[in-house]
Amino acid sequence: MSVKLPVNFESAYRLLHPMHTVLVSCMGKAGKPNISTVAWTMPVSQKPPLIAISLAHERYSHSLIEESGEFIVNIPSIDMLQTVMACGTFSGRSFDKFKKANLTSVPGKRVSAPAILECLAHIECIVENKFQTGDHSIFVGKIVDAYADTAMFVDSYDIKKAHMVYHGGGNNFYTLDIKNYRP
Repeated sequence: MSVKLPVNFESAYRLLHPMHTVLVSCMGKAGKPNISTVAWTMPVSQKPPLIAISLAHERYSHSLIEESGEFIVNIPSIDMLQTVMACGTFSGRSFDKFKKANLTSVPGKRVSAPAILECLAHIECIVENKFQTGDHSIFVGKIVDAYADTAMFVDSYDIKKAHMVYHGGGNNFYTLDIKNYRP
């Protein structure tokens, strides 16, 4: 039997990693778009279709989503890792992240926030609820539209083609093993 060491409570959340990493795009009422790199996102309901994202209170996107009540979850590929890092490093208060990261903004289909053309898939959301959780807020978004690159996704991702980004904590990122395990 292996030895198990204690884990610091403040980093215990990393026991849940790697986490699927996404780019959340949003836009405030002034019309300035922004992008946040987010690894804390998950589905929370099928009926109605709801997903949740967790953002630190001080993030610029936090205030934009509070203001507009909407966001888009964009799914990047590992080929976009430098972009994912840049969008999580630079503040949208100081930089236009679309320009800084050389990304193409395309109009959302059902929300005013822009989607990111280079991403594999997009989930447009209207904020249904918000919860304060310590130093973060959880925004629960009702899915109002979703679309994906058909070469990568039909009913599920083709993992051999869609090399999505998974955050392992710190500056560690991974892709999925292409083996398919079934019970």
